[in-house]
Amino acid sequence: MYVFIINPTSGNGRGGIVWKSIESELIRKKTNFKAHLTRDKAQVAEIIKGLNPELTTAVVVVGGDGTVHDVVNCLQHMKIPLGIIPAGTGNDYARSMSIPKNYEQALERILSGEKKKIDILHVGERICMTVIGIGFDGKVAQLANESKSKKLLNNIGLGKFTYLIIVLKLLFKYKPTKVTLELDNVTYEFEKVWLIAVANLPYYGGGMYICPHAISDDGAFDVCIVNNISKFKILQIFPKVFQGQHINHPAVTVLKGKTIKVISDIPVIIHGDGEIIGETPVEVTVKKDVLDIV
Repeated sequence: MYVFIINPTSGNGRGGIVWKSIESELIRKKTNFKAHLTRDKAQVAEIIKGLNPELTTAVVVVGGDGTVHDVVNCLQHMKIPLGIIPAGTGNDYARSMSIPKNYEQALERILSGEKKKIDILHVGERICMTVIGIGFDGKVAQLANESKSKKLLNNIGLGKFTYLIIVLKLLFKYKPTKVTLELDNVTYEFEKVWLIAVANLPYYGGGMYICPHAISDDGAFDVCIVNNISKFKILQIFPKVFQGQHINHPAVTVLKGKTIKVISDIPVIIHGDGEIIGETPVEVTVKKDVLDIV
């Protein structure tokens, strides 16, 4: 049996609209399924806790990256595959994994039963599928989650520009920090760090191609560090992040590893999959082939 977890408010209501169409398609195909509409983490945890892995073909999320994040954190100790039908604002996980925006095509891929194992990023007991952002982009994620304009932009189909607007506003207020990185037992010192992105997948922030070479099943993560650059230079190279061309700039350092510790001279905010998960200091590790994706 397929268990669908639907966030009807994802994408400013797109989750509920998409689900109605999917439900009709499942009935037409005579697929054995159960559906749960949910809006909070506690309800997601309760649903997944009650599942029998032997009777569950897959848990399928109809929603955005935030709902996917909540479900994955509940699924991490259960041997149940995960499927995703994107219906959020950013949909960075779906974009990274080439999941079709068309719900019928996404559903067809899930029902085909083909599985793929992917790696997962760990921050303590918390796990993330896409990117862990430290510093400037952590603050951007925090402000985006609190933003009143996000709903307004969603209403007119421009929700992904929430991040862009916040980036431009925050740029002139944010103060870069001194950071010490310990990556696979090698220590690096960076002055005036704007952001550190630890990536299991290449996209975050609604389509920013932050780590173009990040792969979900190679047993390692990519790290993008932006430092020693003026605010005006950031404005110049920022558009390049959507094509992944920013990595050629001398202010950008790209590394690869399996374990990273980040210490900053003042605590900075950390997000994972767009959800706020704490402040520095932090340690991130990658665990290979943890999760089955359908």
